Amino acid sequence: MGSLGDHAGAAGGGNARVIAGRYRLEAPLGRGGMGVVWRATDLLLGRRVAVKELARDETLSDAEAEQRRERTLREARAVAQLRHPHVIVVHDVVVQDEQPYIVMELIEGGSLAGRIARGGPLDAHAVARMGIDLLGALSTAHDAGILHRDLKPANVLLERGTDRVVLTDFGIAQLSGATTLTEVGSFVGSPEYTAPERMAGERTGPESDLWSLGALLVTALAGESPFRRDSIGGVLHAVVFDEIRPSAAVDPLLPVVLGLLDRDPDQRMGAAEAEGLLRVYVETGRMPAVVRERPGAGLPGHSGRSGLPGLHGLPGRSGRGAPTPAERE
Repeated sequence: MGSLGDHAGAAGGGNARVIAGRYRLEAPLGRGGMGVVWRATDLLLGRRVAVKELARDETLSDAEAEQRRERTLREARAVAQLRHPHVIVVHDVVVQDEQPYIVMELIEGGSLAGRIARGGPLDAHAVARMGIDLLGALSTAHDAGILHRDLKPANVLLERGTDRVVLTDFGIAQLSGATTLTEVGSFVGSPEYTAPERMAGERTGPESDLWSLGALLVTALAGESPFRRDSIGGVLHAVVFDEIRPSAAVDPLLPVVLGLLDRDPDQRMGAAEAEGLLRVYVETGRMPAVVRERPGAGLPGHSGRSGLPGLHGLPGRSGRGAPTPAERE
């Protein structure tokens, strides 16, 4: 859902709902396919919180609705395990009238998506620092066996006054070894930020989150995703096949971006290497030269068929990746 601070709202009055006898829902902060996030007050502790209310789907059978509730509770427990300054804090999870609610810390501010929409791209130093913070958050989650699986600008919050970066909405997070209820019969995630191996129905692991981070860094630097196209089919084709050519705005962090956007997950840059390069840039203003064998290479075994519905037979383009700054000139 992500945009937990992009919409301001007045404090609730007499019509505000109270759930579990404790949390007063006062104003919506953001809406998405999974439901709505509310600005709320914890009446017991007297603090402001955010409450995620899962959207009801009246087309689901009782068994399917129960599966969905189970998944929501599982995601809350997963995130509640994590302790990291750049991961959203889950305070509580409650169920009322068979409806689950996740109670989280309230981040006063907006999402990265909202900031880009209002003010345009960020400078390279700010993006590098953000990348370091998000890599720390992802590494903590991955060490706990948790994949985010929907890393995008709307799911990165920026705290007003501190610019603290917070990764939120593990709404389709998957615990390694757990049944992925969200994968049954539907595509899960945001295509412009989804790794090509997931597009092709292949394995998904921590490296898939790192691809998403690479696409997010490009968006923060250039103002839009490198895979934005006019149609969903165009986006899918761009992710799996198109030559990756970030704009000149990406040049300061180009080695990290190309490393994270390697289409071969086995060759993709790891979190430790990416963090190390970004730290050097933050400290010196320069990015060390990085030699990678196949930046942006095509998926192994996908030279002509992508494994994607509707894309069979499209020619694969295994372009070597973005041009260097010198090549642009």
